[in-house]
Amino acid sequence: MSLDLMAPIMFVSLIFFLLIGYPVAFALSAVGLLFSWIGIHFDLLRPELLQALPNQVYDIMRNDTLLAIPFFTFMGLILERSGLAEDMLDTIGQLFGTMRGGIAYAVIFVGALLAATTGVVAASVISMGLISLPIMLRYGYDTRIATGVIAASGTLAQIIPPSLVLIVLADQLGTSVGDMYAGAMLPGLLLCAFYAVFIFMVSMVKPQWVPALPPEARTLRGAALGKRVVLVMIPPLLLIFLVLGTIFLGIATPTEGGAMGAVGAIILAMMNRRLDMSLLKQAMDSTVKLSTFVVFILIGARVFRIAFLGVDGDKWVEHLLTSLPGGATGFLIAVNIMVFFLAFFLDFFEIAFILVPLLAPVAQSLDINLVWFGVILAVNMQTSFMHPPFGFALFYLRSVAPKEVKSTQIYWGAVPYVVMQLIMVGTLIAFPGLVTGSLHAEVKTNADDAASIMQQMEAAPSSDLPQGIEIPAGDASAADGDSQQSDALLKELTGQ
Repeated sequence: MSLDLMAPIMFVSLIFFLLIGYPVAFALSAVGLLFSWIGIHFDLLRPELLQALPNQVYDIMRNDTLLAIPFFTFMGLILERSGLAEDMLDTIGQLFGTMRGGIAYAVIFVGALLAATTGVVAASVISMGLISLPIMLRYGYDTRIATGVIAASGTLAQIIPPSLVLIVLADQLGTSVGDMYAGAMLPGLLLCAFYAVFIFMVSMVKPQWVPALPPEARTLRGAALGKRVVLVMIPPLLLIFLVLGTIFLGIATPTEGGAMGAVGAIILAMMNRRLDMSLLKQAMDSTVKLSTFVVFILIGARVFRIAFLGVDGDKWVEHLLTSLPGGATGFLIAVNIMVFFLAFFLDFFEIAFILVPLLAPVAQSLDINLVWFGVILAVNMQTSFMHPPFGFALFYLRSVAPKEVKSTQIYWGAVPYVVMQLIMVGTLIAFPGLVTGSLHAEVKTNADDAASIMQQMEAAPSSDLPQGIEIPAGDASAADGDSQQSDALLKELTGQ
C-alpha cells in the first residue's frame, strides 16, 4: 500500500465506522491502531511511532482546561433541577404576556439566560419544553412556531458562554478559553436577536399563530410583578457575573470560574430549598458520565491522530484545502459546507475531536484568526442539534412534548432557525470584527508556536522528512532517540 493512499483511506474508514453506528471513541482507537499496524507491516511506519501514546494519554489527564467541562456540567444540572428555569419562564412570561408572541419572546430571553448559566442544551430544551410548550399550545400558538422557538433557544447553550462546545474548540484549536468566550458573546446575542426578529415578523404576518396571553392568564401585575422580576432575575445574573465576569476581567481562569459556578449553583438550590441528596446524586452521576465520555473520545482521537500524522495526513488535508479557490474565504466556505453536512450524521463532540485538529493548521497557514474560526464552527455546529436524522434538541423536545404534537411539526418548526444559524455563519465570515472586536489583544495561540517550529524544521537538513512524527525510516539511531522530544514535537504540531 502506498503512503499517499493511507491518509484518505484512513479518513474514509473512520467516517464509515461512525456512520454504521460504532461508538466514536472506539472507532477512533480501532482505526488508528489498525492503520498503524498496516503501516508498520508494509514498512511505511516504524513501531516506535506508538511510543508517543502513553505520554499523549497523560497529557489529556493533566489538561487543566478540560476540568471546566465537569464543573460547568454539574452547575447546569443543579440549576436545571433547582427550579431556576421554571421560575424565570413563569416570571418573564407574565412580563411579556401582553404582547403578541410574548411567550415566545420569553422563551428566547430565558433560553439565553439558561445558556449563560447552565451551558447544557439538554437541560435548556427539556426545561422549556416541559414548562412553556403546554402553555403555548393551550393559548393557541401554532405548533411549529412553539416547538421551533423552544428547540432553537435551547441550542443557544452551544454558543453563549459558558458553552462546553467553546471549551472543547479552544482546547482543540490551542486558543484561550477566555478569548473564545469573549469572541462568542456578541454572535450569541445577535443570534438571539435574529430569533426575536423572526417572531416579530410572524406576529405581523400571522398574528393568530402567536397570540397574547388572555387577561385571566396574567396573574401578576404592577408592583407584584416588578418584585417578582427582581427576585427571580438577580440570582442568575449574579451567577452569570460570578462565572463569566471574573473570566472576562481576568480574575479567574475558566476552570476556576466553573468551580465558582458549581458552588453558586448549589447555593441557589439551597436558597430555593430544593437541594437534597437525590438531586446531588443525579447531577454527579450525569457529570461523571459526560466527563468520561469526553475523555474516552479524546484518548481515541489521540490514537487516531498519531497514526494520521505518521502517514502525512496533515499534509494531505492541507494540500486538499489550500488548493481551493478563493484563499481564506474559499477555505471558510468549503469547511462550513462540509461541517454542515457532517452535522447531519455526527454530533459536535465527534466533529470537534476529529475534524477541527486537522483544520486548525490549515487555517493558521492562511492567517485566519483561530478564535474567529472557532466561533464560526461553533455557530455552524449548532445545526447538528436542529436537523434530522440526529437532531438531539428535537429528540429532547419530542421526549417531553404532548402526544398530539407530531414529530413532523417539530422538524418543520426547526427549519427557519437552521436557516438563521446558517445566515449567522455567513455574517461572521463577512464581518470578522463581530468576533475579533471583542478581543482585548491580538490572539496568540499555541498554533503560532507550532508554525514557528515548523518553519525552523523546513530550514533544517531533515526538512524532506514527514513532519508528523520525527522518526526517520532509515535512521535507527534517530528511532532510538529521545521519545520525549518526539512527543513534544507531536504536541506542538497538533496544537495540544
